[in-house]
Amino acid sequence: MFAIVGILVVLGAVIGGFLMEHGPIRVLMQPSEAVIIGGAALGTLLVANPLHILKGVMSGVLSVLKGSKFTKKRYLDSLKMMYDMFNKIRRDGPNSVESDIEAPDKSKFFAAYPDFVKNHHLCDFVCDTMRMVLMGGVEAFDVDQMIEADMDVHSHQTEQSVTALSSVADSLPGLGIVAAVLGVVMTMSALGGPPEEIGKKVAAALVGTFLGILMCYGFIGPVASNLGKLAHEEHEYLHVLRVTMIAFMKGSSPLLAVEMGRRAIPAHLRPGFNEFEKHCKQSGTAAAASAEAAPAAEPAAASS
Repeated sequence: MFAIVGILVVLGAVIGGFLMEHGPIRVLMQPSEAVIIGGAALGTLLVANPLHILKGVMSGVLSVLKGSKFTKKRYLDSLKMMYDMFNKIRRDGPNSVESDIEAPDKSKFFAAYPDFVKNHHLCDFVCDTMRMVLMGGVEAFDVDQMIEADMDVHSHQTEQSVTALSSVADSLPGLGIVAAVLGVVMTMSALGGPPEEIGKKVAAALVGTFLGILMCYGFIGPVASNLGKLAHEEHEYLHVLRVTMIAFMKGSSPLLAVEMGRRAIPAHLRPGFNEFEKHCKQSGTAAAASAEAAPAAEPAAASS
């Protein structure tokens, strides 16, 4: 959302300042220049990158426009989910969550966390790690190494999308010069015509340089920078889950494991201890209520 606001501010400032100088807005409307610069930029993106990076760039740009999804609520819900899972393992044994981990899209437990299931990378990240926890006989250090390797691969893939978009931004001023040179060529071919016609062609050529620089420093460059920050936020989020799962694997209680995860949350998003404890207690109360209801239902079923 803030990215869209920023784009509107850039457009408002540039066009507004131009109008304050009594500039004719129609001079800036040069579709041919926009086609040359935009088409060439898209072509360089296609030439320089394979399909999977192009998909990453497209999804990354959409995520920038939507805004960050790693909010305080997202962290609280994720730690609550881990707390519920750890409690279920402690109370009912590892087999109680095996079916949930094997098929999270069909799990009643994960049905309460639809955002988790929709994110396939996050879902695999947690479920694959918990498989190692439930298997037993695997050292926490080895699991931590596997998690680190997974995070490094994912970060590298995201960095490729950021680099690809940054390369396009860097090429835009040069492509603006290409459009301007073509405009000068057209101007030279019209030297024998009326001065007004020559002036229009010179203006169109200069607009090409203007569009290239504006698109680089006003739009594509900032979007690439924002995408890099979103990738870092995702890395921080995965690190919180990593700390939580490794703490539980080392024998920490469910509450202590998620508290260690809370301490790993970035400071500007970290919930206070009381707020965090309230979420955990609500979760624990609901789990206890369901556990008490199950035995109570058995005698009724037996009597019938």
